[in-house]
Amino acid sequence: MSQKKVLELFYDVISPYSWLGFEVLCRYKNIWNVDLRLRPGLLGGIMHATGNSPPAMVPNKGAYMAKDMQRLSEYFQVPIRQPSDFMHVMLKKGSLSAMRFVTAVNMSHPEFVEPVSRELWVRIWSEDKDITEPESILEAAKKAGMSVELATKLLQATDKPEVKNALKETTAEALKHGVFGMPSIVAYINGEPQLYFGSDRFELLAHQLGEKWLGPVPSKPRL
Repeated sequence: MSQKKVLELFYDVISPYSWLGFEVLCRYKNIWNVDLRLRPGLLGGIMHATGNSPPAMVPNKGAYMAKDMQRLSEYFQVPIRQPSDFMHVMLKKGSLSAMRFVTAVNMSHPEFVEPVSRELWVRIWSEDKDITEPESILEAAKKAGMSVELATKLLQATDKPEVKNALKETTAEALKHGVFGMPSIVAYINGEPQLYFGSDRFELLAHQLGEKWLGPVPSKPRL
């Protein structure tokens, strides 16, 4: 078998489109000959550094996204549901505390990064729950299979400079790759990093990797 190609997924749980990209790559990591590396970053930092702005700030885009998420949820088989106070969740609460926690998990117990990230997405984008308060983050960690003792220890670690700096460094690394939003996939093909933005470039990514695109749910038979 040829050497696995490295895929880096830069993501933030504040982004519903990141959830779609995350689930697709998690489904394909054992189908494609790839080494998937999850890179939790801070979307707010990316947007600020690049001068980008949330699509929902444009009223027509916001209205479109609300309808589009329903279609995407069915197509990707991901239970996305827009939060009741969408703008407050996106622009006021943000995801800094949650992404610091995911970063702390990634630094010491990377085996929990996938389930913890998923449970945080479920809370905000499916159950319309908070992801900023410590109790909420601990609940997500518990559902991800983490012990209360470990989750509490990692939550306390989010105040440490090394965790804060690690999140900043990952975000800065994403910017060096030209990332301007999330999800962003950096695929190392023939030794060169190639950037793919969004959750709608998987067919192109598969082509570039020399792999087959079997749809967003590859285990489901296609008619």
